[in-house]
Amino acid sequence: MIRKAFLMKLHHGNQEEYQQRHNPIWKALEDTLKTHGVNHYSIFLNRQTDELFAYVEIESEQLWNQIADTEVCRHWWDYMKPLMLTNPDNSPFTIALDEVFHLD
Repeated sequence: MIRKAFLMKLHHGNQEEYQQRHNPIWKALEDTLKTHGVNHYSIFLNRQTDELFAYVEIESEQLWNQIADTEVCRHWWDYMKPLMLTNPDNSPFTIALDEVFHLD
């Protein structure tokens, strides 16, 4: 299992809408994540800074990267773009975090 963590950032004033759009996420997106080896995925919000901390456990980097090529993922990015910082392709702007400690 590969553990990944990254940061994202909301535009100010979008905390509640962001949370609502994830509860629940689209069934098609959930299915896509699971079929591409995502076993655990959590996103935490720092309400003081609008920063999001994401933690995900994946089976492989290759499967993880393939999610971005799915229609449902692209549609999700378009749907979420107004709420957060994004890249030119509408994917969330992320800052990867390096794991420095883990305890099983």
